[in-house]
Amino acid sequence: MDLKEIQNLIKFVAKSGANEVKLEMGDVKITIRTGPKGKETTFIQQPPQVQMPVQVQPEAQAAAPAEETPSETAQSKDDDSKYIVIKSPIIGTLYRKPSPDKPVFVKVGDTIEAGDTVCIIEAMKLFNEVESEVSGKIVKVLVEDSTPVEFDQPLFLIDPS
Repeated sequence: MDLKEIQNLIKFVAKSGANEVKLEMGDVKITIRTGPKGKETTFIQQPPQVQMPVQVQPEAQAAAPAEETPSETAQSKDDDSKYIVIKSPIIGTLYRKPSPDKPVFVKVGDTIEAGDTVCIIEAMKLFNEVESEVSGKIVKVLVEDSTPVEFDQPLFLIDPS
């Protein structure tokens, strides 16, 4: 079972409202428990019986700055609604460059195609490329280089037009 299948399973369990799901496939055992306040805990056991707990928490809603009026806040949300959000597929450390001496993968104003790499997320010493699923123009970069990211955290805003 690969990482993408595990991520999809976590998403499915989170949406289903189930309290606990256990899956055993050969020598791999996965247990996903949903607890109070929407937290989910995933335990994966492999042949050496190593448990890897993963905490998945919904992202807290950011409070609007005090100087913005409610109409400005509503207008900015409407403006953002036309954009597609690229979200983090895993928990880890986000890197915007392939290596420290190279330029960033994408920056605001760049036009990208579906399948283009937009960043790398390091998780447990594995570097996972995050690819765009849509074509469009990068409107906003929502995270800094070398910062930790959570599962399903927004990373980039894309204008598909």
